[in-house]
Amino acid sequence: MRYFIELSYNGKNYHGWQIQPDVISVQEKLNNAISTITQQKIEVVGAGRTDTGVHASQMFAHFDVNSDIKGDVAHKMNSLLPKDIVVYRVFKVEEKKHARFDAVSRSYEYKVWLGRNPFLLDFTWQIHSQQLDVTLMNDAAKLLLDYTDFQTFSKVKTDVYTYNCDITEAVWKQQNSELTFYITANRFLRNMVRAIVGTLVDVGLGKINKNDFRKIIESKNRSNAGLSVPAKGLFLTKIKY
Repeated sequence: MRYFIELSYNGKNYHGWQIQPDVISVQEKLNNAISTITQQKIEVVGAGRTDTGVHASQMFAHFDVNSDIKGDVAHKMNSLLPKDIVVYRVFKVEEKKHARFDAVSRSYEYKVWLGRNPFLLDFTWQIHSQQLDVTLMNDAAKLLLDYTDFQTFSKVKTDVYTYNCDITEAVWKQQNSELTFYITANRFLRNMVRAIVGTLVDVGLGKINKNDFRKIIESKNRSNAGLSVPAKGLFLTKIKY
């Protein structure tokens, strides 16, 4: 039997989604909870692998179990999980449905706070000493839709078969002091969104222009792109199947 889990988590206290030696991960916490409930050794498979400190307002994972699970599994899991991980639904799916490989798109948001706000320190990158030109940032962001190879924005030491991603949305929206970057693609490379945001902020600060941004994409060289912005402002927000 295969089940899907829909959940969200605050990534502040976790070294990302994926299990790693000697550090705490979201995957490990879910494995422990569902293994306790089923009395079987369960390993969940996530729809993606968020990095250390990155949050998810919507994440899916799947797991296999020998027989039907009785009762309110989401409630049981939440009673075993830390409060910064919340399960919303646990539901049976077809045996071959895969949380990662069957996802057709993923959406992220990156949140910037223009100014200082002590209550948002864990969830935004705060820029308070410099002015950003959001119009220029959006003009440059549109160029992302013209390309598929994003090696420029990938972590250098990463084991991937291709750097190609199909980006269908890339736009900045501002509401008062909150500036949010919305990006959707079929897949993402490690550190990709944070590197894109850092480079677009360079455009907004006037350090580079739109044509420079195009050349940076085409260079396929990570050292030409901007900084990797802090993880705390990044949220995985939607996965479509």
